[in-house]
Amino acid sequence: MIKLYGVPASRASRCLWMLEELGVPYENVPVSFVGDVKKPEYLAKNPNGRVPTLEDDDGLIVWESLAINLHLAERYDKGFRPKSIAERAHAVQWSIWAMTEIEPGLIDAFVHRRMLPEAQRDAAVADAGEQKLQRPLAVLDGQLAGRRWLLGDRFGVADLNVASVLAIAPLARIDLAKHAEVARWTGACMQRPAAQKVFGGLAR
Repeated sequence: MIKLYGVPASRASRCLWMLEELGVPYENVPVSFVGDVKKPEYLAKNPNGRVPTLEDDDGLIVWESLAINLHLAERYDKGFRPKSIAERAHAVQWSIWAMTEIEPGLIDAFVHRRMLPEAQRDAAVADAGEQKLQRPLAVLDGQLAGRRWLLGDRFGVADLNVASVLAIAPLARIDLAKHAEVARWTGACMQRPAAQKVFGGLAR
């Protein structure tokens, strides 16, 4: 059986969403990103000492959450496998883009508005993170104009990967309404039953 190591309140949530979409049997092995990741038995699977890590049912090990999702889409399909070389290239492109362009600013806002104790929060860092997001959100808004989904008329791994990065925007108090297409699309992604199962209990 597929094993996903990590806890839901981490980047493992992205992979749990994909596994739920695919409907394949899996086991979520609870590995805390505080202490468990430094244990020798875990480091043997992921020498980075981070979560998540996927152990596929043939023993293949993959780490990095968005790479795990790209692998799962390719292997188990269920409509998520890219249908052409161009679609595959763009799925990889948007997944990497989400990590490099969206996540840094979003994490700064999240950490300093939600995660850290009040006394350790820095409003200037949070505000700078939100400002950093405005340009990539405008890029995403443009990509989504005239499209139901990121790459066309079918929800796919690119949508899931990018939306899963943006999933913490409400917790970071990032108002996506300034970018109408992004707000529409993110709402549609997060209303999917598999997304609701993983993120539905997220405090607002």
